Amino acid sequence: MTRITARRKVVRLTVGGRRTTREDVLAVEEPLEIRVNGTSLAVTMRTPGNDYDLAAGFLVSEGVISRGEHFFAARYCAGATVDGENTYNVLDVSLAPGVAAPDPSLERNFLTTSACGLCGKANIDAVRTRSAFTVSDDPVLLDAELLTTFPDVLRAGQTVFEKTGGLHAAGLFDAVTGNCLCCARTSGATTPSTR
Repeated sequence: MTRITARRKVVRLTVGGRRTTREDVLAVEEPLEIRVNGTSLAVTMRTPGNDYDLAAGFLVSEGVISRGEHFFAARYCAGATVDGENTYNVLDVSLAPGVAAPDPSLERNFLTTSACGLCGKANIDAVRTRSAFTVSDDPVLLDAELLTTFPDVLRAGQTVFEKTGGLHAAGLFDAVTGNCLCCARTSGATTPSTR
């Protein structure tokens, strides 16, 4: 068993009452507490792997950072269990010198999920995240036919999905060529693939 998948006995029911028991490979889901400079910001559910990227993306989406150099370092915190064992479920991010700590209104008041990102916001004003990026000024136009090729390319990079039948992934594509620049999945970021 790895931390990404687990083998479990499952019961399969079919129309007509046929019932079979077999082993299946399931995706593991565990909580990840994201701390910034030692202060807890959010807890989210995830399949272990790509935790640094997940934390960086979360901080960008919350408007805490806007550039790679704002994310100075990250480390897993020991002492996550009563015995002091490191479960790799608590990640502390250090921001670069001069980067402001997250506004306290960004703190999530309960466990977030892989939903749209609104869950756990303290109030309605916190929903209005200030982004450093303006979409309206972006000159990139994406061909609709090229866009329709992206899901298949992304799916080809999801080896864990093939085993379990379910997991999220994210990809970064070149808008002109359609090349996949990066595919993040639970077992680590892939190298670029082209079509």
